[in-house]
Amino acid sequence: MSKHEHAPETPATKFLKANKVAYSNHLYAYEEHGGTRVSARELGVDEHCVVKTLIFEDEQAKPLIVLMHGDCKVSTKELARQIGCKRVEPCKPEVANRHSGFLVGGTSPFGTKKAMPVYVEKSILDLPRIYINGGKRGYLVGIDPQELLRTLRASPVEAALRD
Repeated sequence: MSKHEHAPETPATKFLKANKVAYSNHLYAYEEHGGTRVSARELGVDEHCVVKTLIFEDEQAKPLIVLMHGDCKVSTKELARQIGCKRVEPCKPEVANRHSGFLVGGTSPFGTKKAMPVYVEKSILDLPRIYINGGKRGYLVGIDPQELLRTLRASPVEAALRD
């Protein structure tokens, strides 16, 4: 991040500050549909350490957050089985925006408009540091993954499918 670019203030960064989470700011040139591949390349980090925030819903249209490695997909069958639902599916972008208060591509699990249960891929918790959306397209924050448990009460699951 250059001296001239300063990190944006978002609902996510306000949440992190309020919960005394130490984080680093990482701005990059956002590319439409670039996903974690682009952010990992721009930041010079392994895509496995870039965590995507996905908004899903269960069979009763109740929203939930899934935190997944950038280089993995979510097994919806396995996730549903582990969290005790009949099925889960990704929300349509406009529905995800309504639930989270963030634009798709800038969705953070921190400071969401609606309180939702959070599920984190268990192996994310073993990483020394993760890069996760800071609430704006082209903006990630670097944090200790254990903060996901402390601040979001995230429940570990094992539902990763390697891309």
